[in-house]
Amino acid sequence: MKVSEIYRRDRQGIIVLLLSITIFIIFILFLPHFLSTDNLVNLVRSVTLLGILAVAMGMIVIGRGIDLSLISVMAMSTAWLLNMLNQQMPLAVALPLTLLVVITIGMVNGLLIAYAEIPALFATLATGILVYGVGRSQLISQDVIYLPKSQHIIAALGDAALGPVPLEIILFFVLAALMALLLRFFKYGRYLYLMGDNLQAARNIGIPVRPLITLQYTVSALVAFIAGLVIVASLHSINTRIINSTLLYDVILVVVVGGIALSGGRGGMRNVIYGTLLIGLLINGLTILDISDLYQNFIKASFLLIALIIDGVINPRDEQTDQQGDI
Repeated sequence: MKVSEIYRRDRQGIIVLLLSITIFIIFILFLPHFLSTDNLVNLVRSVTLLGILAVAMGMIVIGRGIDLSLISVMAMSTAWLLNMLNQQMPLAVALPLTLLVVITIGMVNGLLIAYAEIPALFATLATGILVYGVGRSQLISQDVIYLPKSQHIIAALGDAALGPVPLEIILFFVLAALMALLLRFFKYGRYLYLMGDNLQAARNIGIPVRPLITLQYTVSALVAFIAGLVIVASLHSINTRIINSTLLYDVILVVVVGGIALSGGRGGMRNVIYGTLLIGLLINGLTILDISDLYQNFIKASFLLIALIIDGVINPRDEQTDQQGDI
């Protein structure tokens, strides 16, 4: 494939990649603590968490959906797992039980959207609030749940590395690679692109749209749980107040800035990687500069707004908006 053809097909992604490289070089030159060990560890952790969650969100958006329950599922499932471990429940029992609940939540999201035909925005918003409310009122009595000292295996995974590369970064790229293979070479992926491009046409040609949507949100919930385990392995705890942070919006920002079209049916895991690099670097640099959360949110919101405008121009949501010469 020619370079011009690659650029035409993924203009936004390539521009974001070049911008990420430029920002990285600028930070090295002008931020004295950017290459410090502590900062690089923080950068790796933030990039990994954003990336893993963006793998799930990217897959959902390609199918023209949205999952606002992602952070609730991540935080509450891992907090519940740690709570059971602190109550001396064996990991061999607690882990399958948590996985069963996570799968159930994902399926509920899918069933509400596919069969009850509730818009994904409202279905996943309600599910996320419900998961958090039930978890905090019935299952978990405190904001921060710590990993028991007896769980040496989980703790060791947080410090593991393959040479100089932390295991969590490898996990992110493995998940992204597996999702890319799934989207490109398997029926599930081809159907997902077709469904995102034109849901009614996909249904008319016999694609099992409703089961596909249910599976889509189930996979998203499982990836969210994996992201929670990465946090636990790194920090040896989970803070359920992360649900009230801007993390969900950061994940959406990664997906949109990276170049996955909100209109569905376009983009891929390479766009997730592009967006993760840019937003991860941006957040890290703003933190080093000690810019307050208020201004950080303003800057990120500006990036998101610009990305949404660009996405709306490049990838109009339907044929009627894709008209030349409209006033």
